[in-house]
Amino acid sequence: MKPQSMLFTIYGEYVRHYGNEVWIGSLTRLLGEFGMTEQAVRAAISRMQRQGWLVSRKIGNRSYYSMSPRGQKRLDEAAKRIYPRQAEGWNQRWCMISYNIPEERRHLRDQFRKELSFLGFGLLTNSTWFSPNDLAEQVKELTETYAITQHVELFTAAHIGWSEPQQLVAKCWDLEGINASYRAFIETYRPQLQALQPAQDLPDNRCFVEKTQLVHEYRKFLFIDPDLPEELLPELWLGREADNLFSALYTLLDPGAKRFFETMYESAPLG
Repeated sequence: MKPQSMLFTIYGEYVRHYGNEVWIGSLTRLLGEFGMTEQAVRAAISRMQRQGWLVSRKIGNRSYYSMSPRGQKRLDEAAKRIYPRQAEGWNQRWCMISYNIPEERRHLRDQFRKELSFLGFGLLTNSTWFSPNDLAEQVKELTETYAITQHVELFTAAHIGWSEPQQLVAKCWDLEGINASYRAFIETYRPQLQALQPAQDLPDNRCFVEKTQLVHEYRKFLFIDPDLPEELLPELWLGREADNLFSALYTLLDPGAKRFFETMYESAPLG
């Protein structure tokens, strides 16, 4: 686990629900539970600040950090996809993007591709990405953020030939590989759920560590699972079982994890 990646998990799972701002000392103590040194945590925080994910303010001799508006959007988008929700039916439409970003702006093109992949888009052909989900608003925000609207075209499209929808999906995403990752997750965490099922007193700090690691591992699926509608998934899709396992284990660990976080959390003084 890298400190920067773990900081995203800490902010997304805890800090955003407690005012979005936290003292740096709280962060170093919390990540210390995972064996991370204060120096490593401070270096990761500085890096995230340079990258535009965090903003800081100083009160007295203490520094407090919160997610920037850009960071908050990323956490909001992640939360929508991490936690189980009621699936919506597919309207048979595709959200499609085509772009021609100049070579001299290659760094923006590369970052735009990463953002599209995070949102769940797949690469259909060179510079043409698509998704069965309605992601038009998110794409508009991205193009405005990167000032590339003049190089990007956005469509809502109907497919009339010739591949079947499932065949189109197979061209863009490695569903077998994603299923294999879900299988590994299930094999890792099912024994943990079974061990926790009997009533037992698990210390709050262990609840915090176990739950945070659970969320941290499950968050990785944001980068590989495009969140396809049920109609486009294979019959044997382990994502459903993984969702249920995640939810059950999360529920068991959540109360103790929150209690421990609250003992470590310090926000900026009022006034």
